[in-house]
Amino acid sequence: MRGLRVLSALDTAKTQYYHFKAIIIAGMGLFTDSYDLFCITPIMKLIGALYYDGIDENSLGVLPALVTSATIAIPLLGTVVGQLVFGWLGDRIGRRRVYGLALMLMVFSSIGCGFSICRTRTCVLTSLSFFRFWLGVGIGGDYPLSATIMSEFANKRTRGSFIAAVFSMQGFGILTGSAITMIVCRVFQHIPRSPSEPADPKPPGAADLAWRVILMLGAVPAMLTYYWRMMMPETARYTALVEKNIPQAVRDMEKVLDMTLHQIGEESNSRAPEPPSYGLFSKQFICEHGRDLFATSTAWFLVDVIFYTSNLFQSLIYSAEFKTYKEDLAPTPGKLTPPNAYDAAFDVAKLQAIIAVASTIPGYWASVLFIDRMGRVKIQIMGFLIISICLFVLGRLYNDRWYKDPDPGFYSLLGLTFFFSNFGPNTTTFIVPAELFPARFRSTCHGISGAFGKLGAIIGAVGFLWASQSTDERLRDPGIGMHSSLMILGGVGVLGAVVTYFFTPETTGRSLEDNETQEGPSEVHS
Repeated sequence: MRGLRVLSALDTAKTQYYHFKAIIIAGMGLFTDSYDLFCITPIMKLIGALYYDGIDENSLGVLPALVTSATIAIPLLGTVVGQLVFGWLGDRIGRRRVYGLALMLMVFSSIGCGFSICRTRTCVLTSLSFFRFWLGVGIGGDYPLSATIMSEFANKRTRGSFIAAVFSMQGFGILTGSAITMIVCRVFQHIPRSPSEPADPKPPGAADLAWRVILMLGAVPAMLTYYWRMMMPETARYTALVEKNIPQAVRDMEKVLDMTLHQIGEESNSRAPEPPSYGLFSKQFICEHGRDLFATSTAWFLVDVIFYTSNLFQSLIYSAEFKTYKEDLAPTPGKLTPPNAYDAAFDVAKLQAIIAVASTIPGYWASVLFIDRMGRVKIQIMGFLIISICLFVLGRLYNDRWYKDPDPGFYSLLGLTFFFSNFGPNTTTFIVPAELFPARFRSTCHGISGAFGKLGAIIGAVGFLWASQSTDERLRDPGIGMHSSLMILGGVGVLGAVVTYFFTPETTGRSLEDNETQEGPSEVHS
């Protein structure tokens, strides 16, 4: 396979306009993914105030833990399904053919989330969960396709940076979602309320519309890039190695990259070598690629336990402020009324935005800059270990020092966990599965790895929610306690570093075809 000149031409192609265009086209899906997945955290403040009056003075319109768990878990479960199904389809019928389908599923599901037209609590939450499940399916489908397409278009020298740049769009999606949430909250907060509303048992119209608008706006960036996704050619590696149509692969590359047929030098009657006939569930696959699939799946599982839990942890910082909102603002004891819910949602979104600007986005771009110099394995181990140190310190000092009054030291450690998640395993676990496996299994194996990651996200986020608080909705009362929860997460990070060290191979500087067999020199730059 390494003898195919079209593949060699791709590996050695200079960085050019189409590479950056592909980053934007593929990255916009990740932008939409993170917008949709993370904007729900502040939105839950609005939904809680609108549909839960509060059982006692301590609940204050906060969603019950069971409802919050379902709201978090359902789209993540959809993501698991999407990664498995679209990953398999990407290898079965082609990356490009299903790429637009995943995007349109995100568009229609985002709009559907906003059009949860019911007015009763049960109906609204059921409808929202239904559409967010399908939103998760679309999001899950985008992961293996975006990573695989970018890896197969890139040259081997800067392949890691290109895939990391695609993934970095997540940070801008989080920032945009936070900014949109803050804007919508402030705009709707100043819409005059009807004098009859306090006596109306139904949710106030403006507040009920606000969270719908935030969710529906997530469809806009996906719609803007749909046309360009449909215009992308199939990747040359899929066309040459899976469809075995080398002349078509050459013509496709000639259209989008600044190279001519003469430069590629592939004869029109060239034939791709026959790939091995073994299947995904065969003994031979397990012998040749089972270790790699274990490494990518386990590392992704462990980092998502930490990453999604940390995002949930952000929202709990403001739980101490609920009492202040009640005493200073709420006219009705025991309720977090819609005007005050705007403040609560605004504060959570503001914290998300600050962390995105100060640590999340810089972490992504540190990976873009250093991934092809340091290598994937070093960055992944470093990230896991530093995250663990930060979590151990947070857990050790939380009850004694930061329970009631988080200070700059607290926020610095929280920011470092996000920085080294992204300049670390959150990025590398997205990159490595797109580089390790044969072309005919690449999308499927990336989907399997990502699906294990989202299972970790479900276990981590839902488990943390229940473990760090009691079931009577008083968020600061311990289950096993915030201290123990954070210490366990630190241990998860250590385990991630150990798994990476013993099982994850280095892919930096190798062609994708060399990575299949771990042949050829690794061009890691010092």
